[in-house]
Amino acid sequence: MHALAREFEALPLGELATLLRSKWHEARLLALLVLVRRFPRATEDAREAIVRQDDFEDTLEVAALLLDDDHDPIHKAAGWMLREVGKRDRKAEEAFLGRHAARMPRTLLRYAIERFPEPLRQRYLRAGR
Repeated sequence: MHALAREFEALPLGELATLLRSKWHEARLLALLVLVRRFPRATEDAREAIVRQDDFEDTLEVAALLLDDDHDPIHKAAGWMLREVGKRDRKAEEAFLGRHAARMPRTLLRYAIERFPEPLRQRYLRAGR
């Protein structure tokens, strides 16, 4: 997947958004890997287009769609996305967790709450499945 991400690093954002909505977890993972590869070398304008808009609606929507995915790598990616949201807006992440923690796959939940204070982490872990 990483080799494919290198090969398709120049894909337009619209096409990456389409991949993120794919029923195939490999397509969704590819889109995320391309964005991760692209970000460090991107211009400030391109970075704004990729992630730094403090608009987390799409990220949270994608994370909600991935809650029922059967693949552990997707759980890791979705948990990472939620953790990144929490770095900028803890209230948005906790609102999402309040709605979904009870049905979140354990790996996804653990990645999402990795940087929470221990008492808060334990509260979410008790609520998870």
